[in-house]
Amino acid sequence: MAKILVVDDEQVLVKGIKFNLEHEGYQVETGCDGEQAVELAREGGFDLILLDLMMPKIDGLQACMRIREFSNVPVIMLTAKGEDTDKIMGFECGADDYITKPFNLLELKARVRALLRRSGAAEQKKASAILEAGHIRLDTVARAAWRDGTPVELTAKEFDLMELLLHNPGRVYSRENLLNVVWGYEYIGDYRTVDVHVRRLREKLELDPANPEYIRTKWGVGYYLAKI
Repeated sequence: MAKILVVDDEQVLVKGIKFNLEHEGYQVETGCDGEQAVELAREGGFDLILLDLMMPKIDGLQACMRIREFSNVPVIMLTAKGEDTDKIMGFECGADDYITKPFNLLELKARVRALLRRSGAAEQKKASAILEAGHIRLDTVARAAWRDGTPVELTAKEFDLMELLLHNPGRVYSRENLLNVVWGYEYIGDYRTVDVHVRRLREKLELDPANPEYIRTKWGVGYYLAKI
């Protein structure tokens, strides 16, 4: 059973989300401010976190950055803001997905299922699978990554994106393809989401992010993993 943390200062909303997720069979804990989100994330061993953007004490962006210092648990940002800049800031701070209030609870549950499925938190896998390209190495079961033997922390979506590219070297994916495949459902959002994640992957895994050796751009088309 996946364990989910829901943190939002709107208590009525929190109760509604908690009720619906528990009805789906998840174990749910709740919090009401950014500092509590960080404390619970550090102690709770959660499989996924739903984190509001605007909260007391510290906001969701700050809380997400602090959580990323010690955990790569998948994070879905909840916010009343719908501007593209807010979404980009959320992804920059380590969020894996983003949903704007007011939202349909069916959509929220679909996103939760997709992210848990992609992160591997909802299922047990028996055998380890290692994917490699040059100095990049991924363990798809432990969901661990290395660059030249040094561990690299990837968010859930960063890992999913890199795993897809490693499985299909040379195949060019458009931004729309990547949103639909990696995000696990018909994602309605800004294609720059993909650009942000690709840039972060290059910064973490490429020896020279400005001149990537592996994660290449096919101008006007999309991204692909170079065959080395």
